[in-house]
Amino acid sequence: MNWGEIYRTRERASARGDKPGFYVVVSRDFIAGHDDVTTVICAPVYGEVLGLQTEVAVGPEDGLPRSSAIRCDFLMLMFKHKLTGFVATLPAQKRLELKEALRRALQVDR
Repeated sequence: MNWGEIYRTRERASARGDKPGFYVVVSRDFIAGHDDVTTVICAPVYGEVLGLQTEVAVGPEDGLPRSSAIRCDFLMLMFKHKLTGFVATLPAQKRLELKEALRRALQVDR
């Protein structure tokens, strides 16, 4: 598991209207790839693109079934075992956009 990878969960999440969904790993690689650490921080993917500076538009070209958005305002801690299906790794340009969206969401100065 690495930063910028998209995973699917089949487990229903109350925060998502009791639906399964897609998540992008945003924990650093040391945490995400360490077998002794059971959780990672993820940014959820929503089916509606709002055009916010804190989201990244993604879609079929990124391995998702439809146009969607990674929402960096709603980061969540996920158990690794709930991320049941690897989908894809975000391409380099999307990873740069994700870093910028996270910076804005967390109000981190340059």
